[in-house]
Amino acid sequence: MKSVFNKTLLLLAIFSIAMGFLETAVVVYLRELLYPQGFELPLMPMKNIIIITELLREAATIIMLGIIGYMAGKNGAQRFSYFIFCFAVWDICYYLFLKLLLDWPASPGTWDILFLIPIPWVGPVAAPIIVSLTLICWCLYLQLHSKKITWHSWITFATGSDIIIFSFTYDYWVALFNGRDLVQFSNMHIPQNYQWWVFAIGQAFLFFTIYVYNKQSTKLYTIK
Repeated sequence: MKSVFNKTLLLLAIFSIAMGFLETAVVVYLRELLYPQGFELPLMPMKNIIIITELLREAATIIMLGIIGYMAGKNGAQRFSYFIFCFAVWDICYYLFLKLLLDWPASPGTWDILFLIPIPWVGPVAAPIIVSLTLICWCLYLQLHSKKITWHSWITFATGSDIIIFSFTYDYWVALFNGRDLVQFSNMHIPQNYQWWVFAIGQAFLFFTIYVYNKQSTKLYTIK
């Protein structure tokens, strides 16, 4: 059987662990300045320059992970698998280092602000970690088979990802629909109930993608 472990994955893992620590360091500084008594939602009001910097930092992080995945891979499937692998390892290590440095989160059910683009994402820490573990499984499966990714697979993967993102942003979309100002809403919103059923549907799509990928990758309709 083909081995899924190689020198490239090892180097990418080391790179992603380092990025995870860098991300943690930034958050440690922010929490020391904005949450000296300990982080909890709702978010503290922040100056516009801080918000803009955070948005650009998040975008820069995704760009960096995407580029390193692209450079490491030799084809579309490898490049995509390396990107999601780096993203997953980075995310898991971010929470691991936060736990080691700040003893946070207190539990897998602790709420966190996950992302700010295009609107804030919030959810229990367990949710992004589950997604990251799923992405690592996806990466290893792609490495094992090294087939082209079909457009069917892209659709199911994108659908699952969008559903999961919706589970993180649900409260904010409701606020937007009701005409609320997102900045004011973020500064007063304390999430109570996470949409686990929506998350579960998204996860099901991600796992179903493996089945679709395996069934359709030998057919003609592919994306290079």
